[in-house]
Amino acid sequence: MTTLLDKTRKLNKILQKSGTEPVVFDDICKLLSEVLGCNIYIISRRGKILGYNFPDGFECDIVKDKIISEMKFPEHYNNKLLNARETIPNLANHGICVFEDGSPCNVDNKLTTIVPIVGNRERLGTLLLASFGERFVDEDLILAEYSATIIGLEILRAKNDEIEEEARKKAVVQLAIGTLSYSELEAVEHIFNELDGNEGLLVASKIADKVGITRSVIVNALRKFESAGVIESRSLGMKGTHIKILNEKLLDELKKIK
Repeated sequence: MTTLLDKTRKLNKILQKSGTEPVVFDDICKLLSEVLGCNIYIISRRGKILGYNFPDGFECDIVKDKIISEMKFPEHYNNKLLNARETIPNLANHGICVFEDGSPCNVDNKLTTIVPIVGNRERLGTLLLASFGERFVDEDLILAEYSATIIGLEILRAKNDEIEEEARKKAVVQLAIGTLSYSELEAVEHIFNELDGNEGLLVASKIADKVGITRSVIVNALRKFESAGVIESRSLGMKGTHIKILNEKLLDELKKIK
């Protein structure tokens, strides 16, 4: 019989790689599903499925067609999950589908356990467990809550990485803009006003005539942005130059200058 310590050690093996790379949520779900013999979902605060795993033989058209296909739980159900402030074990469905209110469920012995995922005093999501006939015992709940703690740390790390990446992109754009002369800055403002979204075709001579600057000013400005990795440009000969914005912070920073 596998003990709680054995189960925890298996989970720790997955987590040991988190020092150098992010933990894959599906890996945690797969392990928990194997050791607990149940369906596992890791759900973000907004109801998005970050990871899941089912035991062999699981069949439910509603789950597969309406939830897994969209990788998101219905808003009304996710709100119920978020209302759980602490672990709520072994909720019976009583033959009623929990995802479609009032609809019958073809499994009448389903038991659901809700484990809040919390990090830095903030609700980050939910770890959802669903078994069929087998109640979750204290050892199962200890492992689930331990897993939820680790998942919370991983979500926080992912959020911090995202914040750092956003700050880096913003700094790169600001540095690129800082290298422009006054006339080059005026040129790029007109260039990106002409673009349709994040990419489009530029005819430098038309912009030069419209703004009253030389074509070389436009070319120099674009080269500086391309060197900084902010844009990508490709000459199409007489048709002009195709420009694609690689750093989405560019347009925001240009708007601030106006």
